[in-house]
Amino acid sequence: MIGVYDYTVVLTYMSMLSGVLGILVCLHSNGHPYMGVFFLLFCGLCDAFDGKVARHKKDRTEFEKSFGIQIDSFSDLVAFGVLPGCIGFAMLRTSDRYVETPIVDMDGDKRLILYPILLVTIILLYALAALIRLAYYNVTEEERSKVEGGVRKYYLGLPVTNAALIFPTIMLIQFSTKVDITPVYFAVMAVTAFLFLSRIKVPKFGLKGILIMTGIGVVEGVILIIQLVSRL
Repeated sequence: MIGVYDYTVVLTYMSMLSGVLGILVCLHSNGHPYMGVFFLLFCGLCDAFDGKVARHKKDRTEFEKSFGIQIDSFSDLVAFGVLPGCIGFAMLRTSDRYVETPIVDMDGDKRLILYPILLVTIILLYALAALIRLAYYNVTEEERSKVEGGVRKYYLGLPVTNAALIFPTIMLIQFSTKVDITPVYFAVMAVTAFLFLSRIKVPKFGLKGILIMTGIGVVEGVILIIQLVSRL
């Protein structure tokens, strides 16, 4: 079979599968945004260590390295570019904040729902920004590695993997209050999309920073589980 199947790509494959499962869960029935968050957090956990696991193998071929870079970006697009949008869409479907504007129609039955259209547009632009960000990173990383070598010290633009902490935080706030903050989720999504394409410099975390971010994600997941169980 074509492809790579050793331990260096297992976490990346798991992240992609988790992202797809999260999308399916969010779009099932009326939507399950809180369940989707757990899959997003797991994607973040896998992504936090997939690079270090891959670099642990010292005899990787150039093909294996290039293959790993490509599938990592494809996986990130699913997990952090599409899944957050599906979580938001599930929030929208379970929200009471629909603003309907009637259309002049022969039957008088059709309605244009401006609010959902606006939020779905944000989802589309967010996914597009994530795609562009990932492609830009791949191209510039290839050029940088030829000139500088080693591991980069900072990113230009917000890495898409930050979605694994940003959106679970918003969902945790939503779960803790009776106020519908769906518009806040989408406002944050719009700002995040902008930051993906901005030219801000974001320091690259070392192992200590990764462990801290992972710890925050684990705490968020535990709090969500406790709150879900308490409401059963």
